Amino acid sequence: MNPNSILKKPLLTEKSTILNEEHNQIVMLVDKQANKVQIKESVEKAFNVSVENVRTVNVHGKKKRLGRHLGKRADRKKAIIQLKEGDSVEYFGGA
Repeated sequence: MNPNSILKKPLLTEKSTILNEEHNQIVMLVDKQANKVQIKESVEKAFNVSVENVRTVNVHGKKKRLGRHLGKRADRKKAIIQLKEGDSVEYFGGA
């Protein structure tokens, strides 16, 4: 798997902002086929930081109804990435 295609986009929510400020963690949406080792390597290459730990969560898409039509949002995979002390990602407001 191509390391550039593993990381899709950052997840900027209230909870992810708190995790970043208090625990030095970042939350990203990643490819569904990616494993923890691949995620760790691609974050270290992309942002030039050291990663301590990676936790992943498979999020199932909600079923949505619009009138009589039933649809479903796409499934996705989130990665909660613990950075080593002193490292930060500039994209997430780090210095």
